[in-house]
Amino acid sequence: MSRVVVAMSGGVDSSVAAALMVEEGYDVVGLSMQLYDQRETEDGAPKFGSCCSLDDLHDAKRVAQQLGFPHYIVNFEREFKATVVDNFVREYSAGRTPIPCVHCNADLKFSTLAERAAGLDASVVATGHYARVVCDENQQRYRLLRGVDPGKDQSYFLFTLTQDQLAHARFPVGHLNKTEVRAHAERLGLSVADKPDSHEICFVPDGNTARFVERHAPQPPASGEIVDAQGQVLGEHRGVHHFTVGQRKGLGLSTGAPLYVLKLEPIDQRVVVGAREALGGHELTATGVNWISGQAPHGPTHVTARIRHRHQDAPATVVATGNGTAHLRFDDPQVAITPGQAVVFYDGADVVGGGWIDSR
Repeated sequence: MSRVVVAMSGGVDSSVAAALMVEEGYDVVGLSMQLYDQRETEDGAPKFGSCCSLDDLHDAKRVAQQLGFPHYIVNFEREFKATVVDNFVREYSAGRTPIPCVHCNADLKFSTLAERAAGLDASVVATGHYARVVCDENQQRYRLLRGVDPGKDQSYFLFTLTQDQLAHARFPVGHLNKTEVRAHAERLGLSVADKPDSHEICFVPDGNTARFVERHAPQPPASGEIVDAQGQVLGEHRGVHHFTVGQRKGLGLSTGAPLYVLKLEPIDQRVVVGAREALGGHELTATGVNWISGQAPHGPTHVTARIRHRHQDAPATVVATGNGTAHLRFDDPQVAITPGQAVVFYDGADVVGGGWIDSR
């Protein structure tokens, strides 16, 4: 009987993933990650967020007991801070808009859990992601595919996975939609069958990213000027970490026409604003690019590309430019291409690769 480690967050998706692996006959071991200090701050507020809270860890343990397999909690506080939180603070302070779920899901969960799985004599790591992985025997490589449910597809968050990681990854709910997942949970009588999904950044539960950055940045963020595209000063701000490209509300400006954040210039601590029409862009450069096949394509490649998780991917041409970089040009202009976000390339259901938006 093959052993599999299942990453259990305490939610319905990972719980059903574990149940499906049990039903397939695997020897399942559940692992839940303690990501941050669960104690409260001096003012009584949680240090971080609701995801992977004590309640979630208890939910995961109850599901494991219901399904009859061992469950362990592993302390990833140091790894989570270094891989996810510090990067989040650093990126916002540098005038970029990070997407921490990519670093958490791929860089932390898979890389670290694979090591723990090997120590438990398990060759497979399963998660509750809505994505699919298949082996292409003809090309002798693994393919990462979108989840069947377009409303829940999480392939965008997994673009950094390598061929070795895909070889040891399983996504048991990737072929299901959310209604089917909850139906499985109800059929099995799991206590989390009706548990609501978590949507906020787990360590910023109140959504106030600026305050979080101010609390955790090594130096206080600097103030600066808000200017228009011609450089005319329109107002002042309390730090570029308060803004993201495409933002309209919260600028603190009184103008006759609505203005949007067009660009952040962290070196000069400037926020550039303008009309919505100026937000459109055809091109971007990406760094830290990972190609799912393990090899960069030769020459221009036609893809569809997604520049945010909820962005409808659009036709584009991508060219690998070497050293983990790529240049992408959309057929039609896209609104608010944002440095720091991920851009992911698709060929139909296949994830071709992806990287981090560096400039537009």
